[in-house]
Amino acid sequence: MSDRIELTGLRVRGHHGVFEHERRDGQDFVVDVALEVDTRAAAASDDLAETVDYGALAQSLAEVVAGDAVDLLETLAERLVQVCLGDERVAAATVTVHKPQAPIPLAFDDVAVTIRRTRGER
Repeated sequence: MSDRIELTGLRVRGHHGVFEHERRDGQDFVVDVALEVDTRAAAASDDLAETVDYGALAQSLAEVVAGDAVDLLETLAERLVQVCLGDERVAAATVTVHKPQAPIPLAFDDVAVTIRRTRGER
């Protein structure tokens, strides 16, 4: 599949992490997703119903990030990729979860976990 729909830089406040202060105080998480989708039907019809509504997807992803806390970015990324694969038109999804305010006592730009899942792995 060579068609992709991407949503990058979705910033949502969440309360994920292994430390009590992360869960109590929360921090911003940034989510990037890339969906492998056949867009030919949507292109031919010019109809939103024929493709993934990235506005609705962004809302669903934000609800997961802002929702129930988890310890690991890996767990959060898995929950997010399953939201993406909830649309039957998505053949595969790649999700990156960034934690730019991770509790690391050194200078750094970002911490991120990226996973890719296909429909058959769901």
